[in-house]
Amino acid sequence: MELRQLITFRTVASTLNFSRAAEVLSYVPSNVTMQIKALEDELGVRLFDRLGKHLVLTTAGKRFLTHIQSVLNKLDEARSVVHDNENLGGTLTISANEVLCAYRLPVVFHRFRSRHPKVRLIFRSVPNQQLKQTLFEGITDVVFMLDEPIHSTGLAVEPLLEETFRFFVAPDHPLARRTILQLEDFHGEVFLTNEKGCTYRTMFDRTFEKEGIDSITYLEFQNAEAIKQCAITGIGIAFLPEVVTEAEVERGELVALPWQIPDLHVYTQMLWHKDKWLSPIILSFIEAAREVIAIEEEIKTV
Repeated sequence: MELRQLITFRTVASTLNFSRAAEVLSYVPSNVTMQIKALEDELGVRLFDRLGKHLVLTTAGKRFLTHIQSVLNKLDEARSVVHDNENLGGTLTISANEVLCAYRLPVVFHRFRSRHPKVRLIFRSVPNQQLKQTLFEGITDVVFMLDEPIHSTGLAVEPLLEETFRFFVAPDHPLARRTILQLEDFHGEVFLTNEKGCTYRTMFDRTFEKEGIDSITYLEFQNAEAIKQCAITGIGIAFLPEVVTEAEVERGELVALPWQIPDLHVYTQMLWHKDKWLSPIILSFIEAAREVIAIEEEIKTV
């Protein structure tokens, strides 16, 4: 069993794509395939399965990853003591849902890359409900979640910014001209929301059920961009965080309704495993995220 095979396995486990892993490691794809095949032959188990077009870790692969992750972390730690932090190298894997990826993290990535251009930065968009598991499996170094305050015994959780959720409609929607709204005003309206299972969709449902309103018409989507575009065309009322719609509101394509869900407290939160060694690379990324979000928070409060 060779060290390069373990590094290749970790990279494939992070990207779940042989071609992407080859690009990250500066190998040809056939080299990555051969290394994984040799590793599987030596272990006598399959580490990955192909389900249609998707690559997934097998149960054996998940167990193997958990153990070799600590070995490779120790190696990274050893390497860090012989390099100054200005010339950090290595690989960093970050995960978040599509909203944070599109509207919060690009500036963080830019700041971090400007400081450490030699670091290979891998981003994986993961549904909110699966993000914590990627930390426990060692697939991801740091994740960002949009959720109510998270409490965990195994994960370090750092709230960064409270996000405001609003209802948005096209300017010619009948409710757009109202200055005061009651829950009853939403009867018969079509709501554009995320699919069930999404944290803030659960909060949305909880509020209306609490008020005894259960005859709601939904159109469900997998991403915020589709919700936003359908609201612009006048299909219904979008339930989204303000950060997603800032540009459209400024251009007059959407209007925020004068009603908010009471007691809705959702935060952009940064998480990592409590037992994971925080390498200089990870620490530098965490600090970059703190700096960027601090600026965003300052702008928000002005």
